[in-house]
Amino acid sequence: MTKAVNIAIVGAGLVGSAFINQLSAIRSSTIKYNVIVIARSSKALISKSYSPLPLSSWSSDLAAANNATALNPGDLAAYLEKSPLPVILVDNTSSEALSKVYPLFLQQGVSIATPNKKAFSSELGLWNAIFKAAANLTANPKAGFVYHEASVGAGLPVISTLKDLIATGDEIVKIEGIVSGTLSYIFNEYSTISNSTPVKFSDVVLKAKELGYTEPDPREDLNGLDVARKLTILARLSGLEVQSATSFPVESLIPRPLEEVEQVSEFLAKLPEFDNETEKTRLAAENEGKVLRFVGKIDAGAPNGQKVKVGIEKYDASHPFASLKGSDNVIAFYTKRYGNNPLIVQGAGAGAEVTAMGVLADVIKIAERVAN
Repeated sequence: MTKAVNIAIVGAGLVGSAFINQLSAIRSSTIKYNVIVIARSSKALISKSYSPLPLSSWSSDLAAANNATALNPGDLAAYLEKSPLPVILVDNTSSEALSKVYPLFLQQGVSIATPNKKAFSSELGLWNAIFKAAANLTANPKAGFVYHEASVGAGLPVISTLKDLIATGDEIVKIEGIVSGTLSYIFNEYSTISNSTPVKFSDVVLKAKELGYTEPDPREDLNGLDVARKLTILARLSGLEVQSATSFPVESLIPRPLEEVEQVSEFLAKLPEFDNETEKTRLAAENEGKVLRFVGKIDAGAPNGQKVKVGIEKYDASHPFASLKGSDNVIAFYTKRYGNNPLIVQGAGAGAEVTAMGVLADVIKIAERVAN
């Protein structure tokens, strides 16, 4: 007999659309995935009878939906609690407000699959509340499960690898990684191991924006906070009580005089004025036979307050980070078992399709546990 789960999808942008397309292509003979909610910030499709919504026309149906049907998190929780089937909330947003309601969803038996970094990298109190409410650790039969593989490295098996290492008794010594596809691309283009003609840092940033690798406002990438959020998640999973993504050193690539600039266009116009400072750093590394990379580091053996840091590091040409291409991510796990030869996870760490794949894989894992 085929089992079934209900799916509520919040966020139908690039990642959400890719997720829906991938979900609709699943040909499972054992579990049926019924979508009962598809919501954006101002519109929502809601199946009041909890019967499946038609996915073939979801985009046009959502566009035609009445704005008044949008649900706030509290109303959504009340609706999902009454689902006749086990339900999985798929949060494809970066909403901190929605993440704060995760404990309520989980207590009500709603499971969660999400790439939302803010849910797991904001105040430590929220992290503790989420996992206290989830069935992952408490084994509460009435609670929901929470999976967030895609919050670090998109579809790459970063979080699952770290969890497996710890669950099997290994000891984390150090984690080192390039976990921003945007900053990976920028530094792979700017600081190379070949003797190619040097490029200006501002030109590379502008090119990255034109290619769609950055956020609409590149400063959201250049301030280092995205990397800091991902390092916070990995550090907490490693057992470190990191208070927040701003509680450790994070190097910003935004020149101080430009921090208060309001318009993106003005920021990009003035950024070339500071190329000389960045070039000094690049040349210093080049003179040592090294390249620059923007890296997050977790050192479990470091003194208190120095265990996590984010910023520019120099690497020899022989190092795996030096030969990285495009916008790939790479994470090296140094553990008691792996010693000086780390376990390395590498590949595309950004993009709607691979992020959606990571979320969908989590949905399938949850469904295999809760479907009836």
